[in-house]
Amino acid sequence: MLDDLPKTTANHVALSPVSFLPRAAHVWGKRTAIIHGARRITYAQFLDRSRRLASALRQAGIAPGDVVAALLPNIPEMLEAHNAVPMAHAVLCPINTRLDAPTVRFILGHAGAKILLLDREFAALVNTALEGLENPPRVIIIDDPDGPGGAEISATTYEDFIAGGDPTFPVAPPADEWAAISLSYTSGTTGDPKGVVVHHRGAYLNACGNVLSFGLNAQSVYLWTLPMFHCNGWTYTWAVTLQGGTHVCLRRVEPARIFALIAEHGVTHLCAAPVVLTMLIHAPEDQRRGFAHRVGIATGGAAPPSPVIAAMENMGFDVTHLYGLTECYGPSLLCAWQPDLHDLPLPEKAAFMARQGVALPTLEEATVIDPESGARVPVDGATIGEIAIRGNTVMKGYLRNPKANEAVFVDGWFRTGDLGVLHPDGYIEVKDRAKDIVISGGENISSLEVEETLYRHADVMEAAVVAHPDEKWGEVPHAFITLKPGAAENRDGIIAFCRSNLAGFKVPRHITFGPLPKTATGKIQKFELRARVRGG
Repeated sequence: MLDDLPKTTANHVALSPVSFLPRAAHVWGKRTAIIHGARRITYAQFLDRSRRLASALRQAGIAPGDVVAALLPNIPEMLEAHNAVPMAHAVLCPINTRLDAPTVRFILGHAGAKILLLDREFAALVNTALEGLENPPRVIIIDDPDGPGGAEISATTYEDFIAGGDPTFPVAPPADEWAAISLSYTSGTTGDPKGVVVHHRGAYLNACGNVLSFGLNAQSVYLWTLPMFHCNGWTYTWAVTLQGGTHVCLRRVEPARIFALIAEHGVTHLCAAPVVLTMLIHAPEDQRRGFAHRVGIATGGAAPPSPVIAAMENMGFDVTHLYGLTECYGPSLLCAWQPDLHDLPLPEKAAFMARQGVALPTLEEATVIDPESGARVPVDGATIGEIAIRGNTVMKGYLRNPKANEAVFVDGWFRTGDLGVLHPDGYIEVKDRAKDIVISGGENISSLEVEETLYRHADVMEAAVVAHPDEKWGEVPHAFITLKPGAAENRDGIIAFCRSNLAGFKVPRHITFGPLPKTATGKIQKFELRARVRGG
């Protein structure tokens, strides 16, 4: 019978991106894989250093399934970690470098991280984060020549650590491609971050989907404006390597530096939050550099308005609009361009680009469903429902959080919590965020977390936080506050209190005092607050 044919090592290998770097080193070993300041690392050297790190992790006691955390900016060692940790069959936990010490402490403890790869710039933060941690990880410190330096910390240097590693460390995918490859924390809608567990198969496929969707090839030069800690750099950490392209590292997003690197290295592709587009458009003339070629830029979040699209096109950028979540490895939908749209007037092109689009080639399906019945909404571009997706590029689930898993995995779908419509051509357009997340500069901010902090202020009786449109950041938190009787309005005092209890980017930029609109049962009507901030 056809189904009786055996599965063997000759005709079945688990899918994993650990296979990408050895192939790239075999095909393009002498080519430059990574550029960082004055550093140039070939694909052969990239593989050598990654193997040494994987071997050193094993020698340090890291077993398959153990967690290795990384608090690193976009530097070569972060790319090495994305290959070496999975090579050791361990789980990489990239940590957002913008988080505060209590949140970093929670992540390290909840993840059970045994080793932390740390850039010196964040040593003071980690010194504080490790205080009171029951089982602190061993720290491996990286002193980047292009970094600002930082505090002293008890640690082993990265170069000493990998020096003892074996450059011939055998590279093979795990026996089970469902094995975890990465653990990323997202704030979601609760105070404590949720740990998103993703697997080797999904990482492999999502990287392939990015290659197909964004047109990467061996001549591609990819600029790391997107943080690698965000969904493993939307899996471009692996996608660029798969095609033998060149990674251009960028420690800090600065318009002058971005323009210079594009011009100097012939950058062809980059990904960024909408705030980066705004930064580039409004960069002073003396920070800009001209370049003769076109550059593809993929962006998520709110749809770029037509003036932004026009300004980016005039500067030499072709904008691709994406949609995704940490729970689906980053991009899951893209606004796939239709050939007959090129000659449309800009307002009509912008209207089309406002759609988040269709599923990536490697995502099985995406649709919009009625949140109550689970039935698909009419394809009329007007009926609002919840965006739902399914396929191999959806997370395994949230770490040690069965209640959250039960809430998002429903009837064979992953419920995103985002509201949208289905257009007659099958394209999805996001209309609102059901879970009240504020997306500021590409960072997710839980409104509930900010509200919880506000409620701890001695003068605050009630608080509600919604997203306020912002020209630079896309969205920023806007706090509506009802004070306790007798309390005086003190905007600066409340902001100072938030700043001492929250990461800086979570602090409300706008505060409005007064009674909050409520339903008959006392529930705060956030939709009315959102309408107020939008002038509705």
